[in-house]
Amino acid sequence: MRAPGPESLIVLGIGLPVMLLIAFLIGQIARWIVRRRITLTTPTTVVLSVLGLSLGLLLSGLIFEDSRPWSIEVLLLSIACTVLLLGLFTLVARRFQPPLPEGGIFELVRLGESHLVEFKSSARWNLHTKQRDERLELVIAKTVTGFLNADGGTLLIGVSDDGRVLGLERDFSLMQRPDVDRYELWLRDLLSTRLGQNAATLPVIDFTPAVVDGAPTFVCRVSCPSSPVPVYLNAGRNERSEFWVRTGNSTRQLGLEETAEYVMLRWPLGIGRTMAAQLRAAVRGNGAGNDVRIARGAHSITRFRRRPVHTTQPSPE
Repeated sequence: MRAPGPESLIVLGIGLPVMLLIAFLIGQIARWIVRRRITLTTPTTVVLSVLGLSLGLLLSGLIFEDSRPWSIEVLLLSIACTVLLLGLFTLVARRFQPPLPEGGIFELVRLGESHLVEFKSSARWNLHTKQRDERLELVIAKTVTGFLNADGGTLLIGVSDDGRVLGLERDFSLMQRPDVDRYELWLRDLLSTRLGQNAATLPVIDFTPAVVDGAPTFVCRVSCPSSPVPVYLNAGRNERSEFWVRTGNSTRQLGLEETAEYVMLRWPLGIGRTMAAQLRAAVRGNGAGNDVRIARGAHSITRFRRRPVHTTQPSPE
């Protein structure tokens, strides 16, 4: 039998990045197709696509004689296996992830706060002292940490506790060039500082336009998935790291013993158990959809049209 020569290494060197690129593209297409039904992250779709392509190559070697990796039948079988694997995962994910809310942010506002939805009037501006308050920034980080360490959830910034849309104009006033892009950069920097670089990449941040007292503004949505690993909060210099978790309608800090017990139960040690915990986190996705489904069980909600919401500006207390 002839040993593999340099040609095989060249084919392998070219084939691996091409396979990863194909897996990425297939994963992005899958995310776009199911975007209004469930939440799929890019790492999850890429891993599933790589597994599907590998399975297709394996089956091709068993079925076709003298088959080459780039032959039509091998490519079609590999893509078919990838689509099948993504479809099976989507079916499983839909079992745990109810459809995302059609009305988006303002439907969540109408439903009110819950264990999966939290409202914050501002992330930087104190409505009482009428100036920047770093404590509010810390509260935002604590809320995101709590959602990540639990079943996920949605944080709306620019909405009062009683569901009144206030917008982000006060927060924007603290920025040299106020716009949503720079606001997101600031929010990412805040999460990176308080939660760490890895945890800060988990939440998805987007904005929805609104109208408050005749002036255009925005509401910020921070969609937090369930984290596959524990997330700790950096409370400040010379301060111990803190562990926060969402329980009921509030975010609660756990003590040392409570944290150790919670972490051992939710993220048990061992390779198999760790992989199982990450799979559960991928299937759970974003918990906001669960919240809407629960609320719909108790309320009758009409279809919501996407349009700016007009609301009156409340007087500061």
